[in-house]
Amino acid sequence: MKGTRQAEILKIIESTDIETQEQLLDALRRRGVSATQATISRDIKQLHLVKEQTGAGHYRYTKTERKHTPDLAGRLRTIFKESVTSFDVAQNIVVVNTMPGLASAACSALDAMDIDQMVGTLAGDDTALLIMRNNDAAADFCSEIHKMLN
Repeated sequence: MKGTRQAEILKIIESTDIETQEQLLDALRRRGVSATQATISRDIKQLHLVKEQTGAGHYRYTKTERKHTPDLAGRLRTIFKESVTSFDVAQNIVVVNTMPGLASAACSALDAMDIDQMVGTLAGDDTALLIMRNNDAAADFCSEIHKMLN
């Protein structure tokens, strides 16, 4: 569903000048694709769409030519070195203990990184739960955390 919706978004912006998320949402609905504004916003980010100015002084969404390759390992290393006190794995769940008050920030940063094997996160004050797709993904992620901290 996500792949189909994102493919439709790309078709729409290639054929039509779309200036707002509302216009994009309407165009999707006309094609029989239902979505929310929040979903569209995430799709725009994941597809690396940007607004460019048209000759008429309006703006339109377009696919950026610039390749976006975030330094995920660098960002994670910084977050974890400054806040993580311990971590462990339990089947497909990674439990990360942080300094007080930092679990939410760690989860927010991880969520923004769009890690393919991570389903989601849940944060308390000093404990974060990372729900991975399977046990192997959780074990692999723990190995990555260990490498980052050493």
